Amino acid sequence: MRTFPAILMIALWLGPVARAEPAADAIEDVISDQIAAFRADDFATAFTFASPGIQRLFGTHERLGQMVRNGYPMVWRPEDLRYLDLRGAGTARQQIVEIVDRAGQVHRLEYSMVRTASGWRIDGVRVLEAAPPLT
Repeated sequence: MRTFPAILMIALWLGPVARAEPAADAIEDVISDQIAAFRADDFATAFTFASPGIQRLFGTHERLGQMVRNGYPMVWRPEDLRYLDLRGAGTARQQIVEIVDRAGQVHRLEYSMVRTASGWRIDGVRVLEAAPPLT
């Protein structure tokens, strides 16, 4: 009889972790797919990963592409990237991503993600504090 409560406690403890995994994977996929589109200069595809609000803000994929090339060159042409913390709950999350640019500079960015009827979409990106250089 003591085994059942222990199993129940473990299941309750692991339950939120198991449910969070699909969201984390889906969010990482969206960010990775958008970055792959940027690397290929496929701004039309990159635009599809933006939230409806971001799409309205920029209006066209050309304008989004211009903003990324000029304002976020580390996202346009990253050398490497790594996913760090995922924060938030429900339909709004913040994914911290560490990106190494072509010069070897490390950048930490916070991707604001929103769940839409079409799945997770990028609702904004902001640069966080500068990360120490890789050695």
